[in-house]
Amino acid sequence: MSGLTLALTEHRIGIVGRNGSGKTSILRLLSGLVPPSTGTVQVEGMDPARDRKAMLKHLGILFQNPDHQIIFPTVAEELAFGLTQQGMPKDMAQDAVRALLARHGRSHWEGRIVTALSQGQRHFLCLLAVLAMAPHTILLDEPFAGLDLPTQTRLARELATLPQRLVLITHDPAALAGYDRVIWLEGGRVRADGAAVAILKDFSAEMARLGDVDADTDLSD
Repeated sequence: MSGLTLALTEHRIGIVGRNGSGKTSILRLLSGLVPPSTGTVQVEGMDPARDRKAMLKHLGILFQNPDHQIIFPTVAEELAFGLTQQGMPKDMAQDAVRALLARHGRSHWEGRIVTALSQGQRHFLCLLAVLAMAPHTILLDEPFAGLDLPTQTRLARELATLPQRLVLITHDPAALAGYDRVIWLEGGRVRADGAAVAILKDFSAEMARLGDVDADTDLSD
């Protein structure tokens, strides 16, 4: 990726593009998982790659695969971890976890072993872990991938109610209905950036065109 200059200020922002277009690279840069090789990345005036712990209150991430995100054996431990990382005492974190689960109708999950949850339930657990830390912005990497339709519907409904800024990476234009802004990446560069309705219309048309030809010819050696 090179030559990108973006200021993400809208409440709902989508990032679309084909595989290899740079979508996940942007997420990794924004989250501080990797530093930029050139240029700078700032989130609320801070460099996310320099102090990941300080960024916990600013940024949360929901990965595509929940098993790449979960690190503790039980639901309660997974949810409490981010809170203790933010400096909350252990007993207060436990109380906060119980309150969070109750608020979402999942009190019975508290002592549940994570591996006993379905993939959709583990995905929702990861979202709860992010929400527990109350970040200002949530980055979402293909959050509906691998979920059945009822689970997608429940997750979409939950995301729609969140007060946080959402930056959602997806292949599916339908997932960005109602969004304020969409950035279309191609080859590590911005092909189009603007109002969601107009960008998604052009993106969908181009993907349909590519589907009528050999869509991979431009990626060959």
